[in-house]
Amino acid sequence: MRTLTDLSRPPVGPEAPDRHTAPAEPRQAPAHDSATLHVTGRARYLDDQPAPADALHVAVGLSPTACGRLTQLGLDAVRRAPGVIDVITVVDIPGKTDVGPVFPGDPLLADAEVRYVGQPLFAVAATDFKAARRAVALAEVEIDAQPAQLDPVAAAEAQEWVRPPHVQQSGDWQQALAGAAHVLEAEQFVGGQEHFYLEGQACLALPNEDDGVIVHTSSQHPSEVQKLIAEVLGVSFHAVTVEVRRMGGGFGGKETQAAPWACLAALLARRTGRAVRLRLPRGDDMRATGKRHPFHNRYRLGFDAQGVLTGGDITVIGDCGHSPDLSEAIVDRAMFHADNAYSLGDARVTGIPARTHNPSNTAFRGFGGPQGMMIVERAMDDIARHLGEDPLTIRKRNLYRPGRDVTHYGQHVEQTALLHEIVSRLETDSDYWARRDAIRTYNASSPVLKKGLALTPVKFGISFTAKHLNQAGALLHIYTDGSVMINHGGTEMGQGLHTKVGQVVARELGLDNSAVRISATRTDKVPNTSPTAASSGADLNGMAARNAAMQVRERLFDFAAEHYQFDREAIRLENGDLVASHGENERRIAWGELVQAAYLGRVSLSATGFYATPLIHYDRTTGQGRPFYYYAHGAAVSEVIVDTLSGEYRVTRVDILHDVGDSLNPAIDTGQVEGGFIQGMGWLTSEELKWDATGRLLSDGPATYKIPTIGDTPPDFRVSLLEGHPNSQASLYRSKAVGEPPFMLAISVWSALRDALSSLADYRVSPALDTPATPERVLFAAQTLRQAPETQTPAETPQ
Repeated sequence: MRTLTDLSRPPVGPEAPDRHTAPAEPRQAPAHDSATLHVTGRARYLDDQPAPADALHVAVGLSPTACGRLTQLGLDAVRRAPGVIDVITVVDIPGKTDVGPVFPGDPLLADAEVRYVGQPLFAVAATDFKAARRAVALAEVEIDAQPAQLDPVAAAEAQEWVRPPHVQQSGDWQQALAGAAHVLEAEQFVGGQEHFYLEGQACLALPNEDDGVIVHTSSQHPSEVQKLIAEVLGVSFHAVTVEVRRMGGGFGGKETQAAPWACLAALLARRTGRAVRLRLPRGDDMRATGKRHPFHNRYRLGFDAQGVLTGGDITVIGDCGHSPDLSEAIVDRAMFHADNAYSLGDARVTGIPARTHNPSNTAFRGFGGPQGMMIVERAMDDIARHLGEDPLTIRKRNLYRPGRDVTHYGQHVEQTALLHEIVSRLETDSDYWARRDAIRTYNASSPVLKKGLALTPVKFGISFTAKHLNQAGALLHIYTDGSVMINHGGTEMGQGLHTKVGQVVARELGLDNSAVRISATRTDKVPNTSPTAASSGADLNGMAARNAAMQVRERLFDFAAEHYQFDREAIRLENGDLVASHGENERRIAWGELVQAAYLGRVSLSATGFYATPLIHYDRTTGQGRPFYYYAHGAAVSEVIVDTLSGEYRVTRVDILHDVGDSLNPAIDTGQVEGGFIQGMGWLTSEELKWDATGRLLSDGPATYKIPTIGDTPPDFRVSLLEGHPNSQASLYRSKAVGEPPFMLAISVWSALRDALSSLADYRVSPALDTPATPERVLFAAQTLRQAPETQTPAETPQ
């Protein structure tokens, strides 16, 4: 694995810069721009933002009922409570009352209908946070409760959808099943996941003298927050400025669901004329906001005697909660990834976005892709046990390859050879087959402790599936002392986006990274921005920043050619100098001197950059197209040991080989791979969301909801970035996105647990194991295998 990156090495292919940019000396990849601030505690988050002394604090009254009619909302005692300055309900909203991000269905405050436990009913602004919380508890709330729909499968069968179902199809899937040598079918529950960002939902709103408001928020989508605040207040968008310096984690939970709280704070700020701070306590945050969508998946697949898929039928049912939010796109992405890295043959994939009386589930790292991949990975294990083969053998036979390189939604899979190389290299580097033999020997002589091993690949599409979101802007300023400021539409949530964008600008201008500073993301600097999501933050914003830097660079070259009488074609920027070559002679002008001269020569030292992703398209009416600009790949081998009498287990070793193209910053990219894997492992093993029969969330804090800790990190954890394989598309310096794809590498842990359990039946049975695969679920699966193994494996269905 590389620890150094040559930021000035010219990339290959059509993305190479023009001949004016010369390579500079290699230098170490810069650390995260806020690394020192993070570890010293000086990084400023929303609760650290200074506010006026008379700032108000907000608490929100939440519904205790999942479904019903609000018959009484008595707030007189709330208004009389000590410290209370203002109380608002839905009737106090001057503009729009619905803050649905794409489709309507998300009332800012409930009117008559109550749709989930935790739905905001009213908000209180008081002189301090405790006073606001105490006042909320005084409300008299009466709701005529109605039966709540909490079962997404039942909702799907009753056609209770947040959006219509969608179908993607390639070939005659029915004939493929009818003519298949073997057919298996199975069902699978894939649990949801709480975002559990370290910094909860928070914002600070300050009214200004122009009847507008400035809002500091912890959001992945400042432009959407701006739009919704303006609509709630009934003002023009330009009256609202939204700023994001950094978030203490997002993971998708702040793509849409940060906006309602900012709207409430802004409304109270305008009503009172005072600054307003709103921060949700952790319990309220978990109850009131959506999660990763739980999914109920089904497959019926045909395959030949070698285990190669010939076709079939897959259905994914997403538990979307009470409203659309982003669910249509999330269920779509689950469908796009129902193949993972394998050719399905002639197949139909159906996605159903079911409506339930839960908070509206939302974006989460992978955006439905992980849930979609789970069903085909179950199928790979099931086919292997049915045929008496190793699961890795079946996976390798089904990988996309020439002749079988078109997805069920019509996109051609490029770099199929790369998929095979990654799997083959990891198979060798991890000593898969020697460890497989050792594990079989161990399990044969160990009646209680069982080991498991699995290698699973990942093929993940990169781009927003909503085409219009694949655009970005940037604003670049060069000051007369030579220092550089770049602003872009992406947001920093710890992933190192600002660091990468700063590297891009420094590289294009031939400067040290320390000469470039990133300013906070603001809607009055770069407008109409897309969310920082879909793993596209660096791809989009880095390209926009590069575009801005190249514009200024070309202006400086034009000026220097005339002012210094240089040959325009022989100029380059490197190591903080403008270099003009003349034969074997060179003349150097210091960067600061060049900038000062250009300023005196009235050259514009500012530029706006823009980028729009090319090639992508998708037709929902036909279910066909090219929704992704490219695919990122990876593979992981996980080894586990399971106590089959208690269900407890440990992940003992993990080997990862991940494809990031030509890495922009290997240190940051490696951190993303490690963090994504551990978060994915938590989703599949320990992070269990539990509700009671009335729809009330029981796992509403760290005492009842277990995210991975440092102790859950595999003691032997080997992560490598694939080298020598630049992106086949003209991306940012031939790099690839890294935010989401590593998350799905953790499927190997779940598959390894199934492998360990399968040893209880001499590897003839493929056990059912829903997720999260908690010790309880593992124990029950082990008990069932010992008592009635045939009930745990999919039976071959007659044709």
